[in-house]
Amino acid sequence: MSQEVSAGAAQRIEDAVLRCLHAAGARRPVVTLSWAQSSRGAIAAEGGVRTALSGPESLAFTHRLRSLHDGILVGITTVLTDDPLLSARLVEGPQPQPVVLDSRLRFPPGAKLLARTDRKPWIFHARRRGGATGAALERHGAVLFTVSRGKDGLALDEVLAALAGAGIGSLMVEGGARVLRAFLASGLAAQVVITESPSPIEGIQGPGIPELNGPLEETMGVDRVTWGLLSGAHG
Repeated sequence: MSQEVSAGAAQRIEDAVLRCLHAAGARRPVVTLSWAQSSRGAIAAEGGVRTALSGPESLAFTHRLRSLHDGILVGITTVLTDDPLLSARLVEGPQPQPVVLDSRLRFPPGAKLLARTDRKPWIFHARRRGGATGAALERHGAVLFTVSRGKDGLALDEVLAALAGAGIGSLMVEGGARVLRAFLASGLAAQVVITESPSPIEGIQGPGIPELNGPLEETMGVDRVTWGLLSGAHG
């Protein structure tokens, strides 16, 4: 498939994402869920082994989506497993603020996120005091936020309220599976972008493709990308 076709597909979905971001209200950040999965619905191999599930075009597209959002959020398991930078380094544009949900403050002091010089991570936890771990993270430049525990992890409504108060108007959530499911179950996500690879890898299952309003499917290289609106989360 030509680069021109892939670029056109990316632009159509990007335009749809932007329309959602601009149409939603401002009471809390507009949330976009995004993940890559295999043809069998796995987002990682067994044991959480890091697995490449995106082709070059769809990976660059994901970085472009990151640059459209004020923040990018993952759970602590993703940090411990993948040690991501959470940057939009493959495209030109603004860098989103990295946000991590880490209820028990297990964030490792050697994580790549702490080595970034442009944006240090914002870490949400549920401990009454950060203790020595929290102090060490703050010395490395991390910003800690304390919120309550919810039904399944941290209270996401409190997380979003704090992010809104800190100037985050749009948020891209990339994983892991438990975090994605929590946002889906809470009704706090406005839209979803899913990249499906032809790879038949089995392992940790993603949330599955939810019921979407007006899904738009496009092909980028060998990967299929689906976009759609989720109900009940505008404003």
